[in-house]
Amino acid sequence: MYGSLLSYPNSLFSQFERLRDGLDEIFANPGVPSSIRSVAPGTLPAINIGRTANSVEIYAFAPGLDADKIDVTVDRGVLHISGERASGVPEGSAKVYARERGAGRFARAVALPDDVDPAKVSASYRDGVLQVSIARRESAQPKRVIVQ
Repeated sequence: MYGSLLSYPNSLFSQFERLRDGLDEIFANPGVPSSIRSVAPGTLPAINIGRTANSVEIYAFAPGLDADKIDVTVDRGVLHISGERASGVPEGSAKVYARERGAGRFARAVALPDDVDPAKVSASYRDGVLQVSIARRESAQPKRVIVQ
């Protein structure tokens, strides 16, 4: 009985199922610390952030975008990524019954560490992945000290 009710994406039972799945995801990994800066699953674009000895690397996963419609700025220690994704369904061509792929305007903001150099930022978009590389200041680079 419930299987047929779960096939309707907006049914009450489907919403409870998504809630249960979300709670399972939160409590399934008790050893993994959660971040206060986390966002809800499905937020566009999903991002990964890492650090090398020379830079901070941000990867934004946003397939189906035009590189010309992606705006990347760094202002006061915050990286802003914004843009717009088309719906993918031409207007008037089909009646849409379910929409699982997000469309429209999006914006993400990422707080950057204090040791980045906002004058040295590069960005590239390839195969649906936006890579933003921000150089770390030379003063923040590890330095080997010669013992005499």
